[in-house]
Amino acid sequence: MRFHDRRQAGEQLALRLMEWAADGDLVNAVVLALPRGGVPVAAEVARALKLPLDVLVARKIPAPGSRETGIGAIVGEDPPLYDRRALEMLGLSEDRLGSQVARERTELHRRQQVYRGGRPAPRVTGRTVIVVDDGLATGVTARAALRHLRRHDPARLVLAVPVCGPATAELLRDEADDLVCLHQPTGFHAVSEWYEDFAQVGDEEVRQTLRELSAAA
Repeated sequence: MRFHDRRQAGEQLALRLMEWAADGDLVNAVVLALPRGGVPVAAEVARALKLPLDVLVARKIPAPGSRETGIGAIVGEDPPLYDRRALEMLGLSEDRLGSQVARERTELHRRQQVYRGGRPAPRVTGRTVIVVDDGLATGVTARAALRHLRRHDPARLVLAVPVCGPATAELLRDEADDLVCLHQPTGFHAVSEWYEDFAQVGDEEVRQTLRELSAAA
């Protein structure tokens, strides 16, 4: 299974979520996208399920010298969450990653300002929260996001993605109350392999989408 683009993936993910949801499960629910790539996917989910959409800004911490290798993630002002296995394999310690964390924290704050402009984050306490991304590789960013949200006592925490590796899915089952993943291919390497069109999503597309589907506070 390959998706044409993130929009089509979101449409298919919405159909699966509609099958998943029992009567009343989506009352007072909110969809939170992990920007930027998760936003077009989450927008289709929010439209189909008639739910508010907002973003939860999380940042991957890259390995020194390799932007594509994620070894941890941050959300808000939470301390970094590291992939311990990746640190050991690369011979890295947290002490050596201070500059990377600081850079990603700065970018996280910038994106929060750009996407929100001072608007507060949506209330999640007591609500069903559906966290959406375009796919999961290591899953460390999604794990950091779920742990951040869990501390705010949602009624139900759902992670929904079009594609992820089987091992990553298994790892994240303990972090969410429900995991909805359309495709778990063996030999998974990168999310981009499962999209015909995986063009970068820009800040303006995120802002425009949020304007069209503004979340209830």
